[in-house]
Amino acid sequence: MTTVTLMPDPASPLSRESAAQAFADILDARASEEAIADFLLRLALRGETSVEIAEAARALRDRMIPITAPAGAIDVCGTGGDGQHTLNVSTAVSLVVAACGVPVAKHGNRAASSKAGAADTLEALGLDMERAGAQAEATLRDLGICFLFAGNHHPAMRRITPIRRKVGRRTIFNLMGPLANPAHVTRQLIGIARPDYASIYAEALEQLGSEAALVVAGEEGLDEISGAGPTHVVSIGAVALPARITPEDAGVARHPTLAIRGGDPAYNALALRQLLGGERGAYRDAVLVNAAAALVLAGRDSSLPDGAARAAEALDRGNAGALLDRWIAYA
Repeated sequence: MTTVTLMPDPASPLSRESAAQAFADILDARASEEAIADFLLRLALRGETSVEIAEAARALRDRMIPITAPAGAIDVCGTGGDGQHTLNVSTAVSLVVAACGVPVAKHGNRAASSKAGAADTLEALGLDMERAGAQAEATLRDLGICFLFAGNHHPAMRRITPIRRKVGRRTIFNLMGPLANPAHVTRQLIGIARPDYASIYAEALEQLGSEAALVVAGEEGLDEISGAGPTHVVSIGAVALPARITPEDAGVARHPTLAIRGGDPAYNALALRQLLGGERGAYRDAVLVNAAAALVLAGRDSSLPDGAARAAEALDRGNAGALLDRWIAYA
């Protein structure tokens, strides 16, 4: 294979064609590790454009191992890296929303900067990651939920992981996960830990053909809708929420972010089980406000209070907990 010796100069924004070629060269191992590291670092220092983000995601999508999803499937996912070390909110939201009848193709990974990522916590709950991956398409069809472990679906990323460690800071690849869901979902609730980047990220989603999406960023730098205060929202396509929302807009109380501080996988798994068992408090309210937005996104409810009420019913009736049990036992 021919090795590209020079990557494009990212001092200025790249054209669509240059960006597409650059990320094809990166993912197909046609560039040296040194050239890739330098390119990613300089791109991050300058600040990625929506075109560059979209073309990086498009290149990753072209090389992923996909699954077939039912109509109306959504994803609820954050970019990670917010440094808040909270409990697994999007994982809990995925279970609650799926229990409300909306298919959820949950894309996720193991922890990178926290102690427990979605995969770690689900495994601690008893979900067999290997089996869940092999049966993802079937569980999504039969149960309305699946977990798409990033490592199983993005083989092109294996070479990039050590390069990202070498760079030692956030790069464009930290933004790619939610944009390359293997189920090709076109409706997404995406949390980004950079409020100043929400609009740019939303532009990338539009370029990628999203039918409807909500890009959310907690004002404190949280990569989900904050349960502690205001959240910036950028709406795309066939969904619209106010540009700034608070927990009270969904009819739930505020709690400090510290109240949903997470721990290791066992700690987070216990907290999630208690939530599904009906425990009230900060974790429940954070899940309710995020689930409310996801249900509005899916077209199941028309307002945040209605969505929060539906989500609360799924918890109180034990539907979300029962779904998790069926998922774990799925043969």
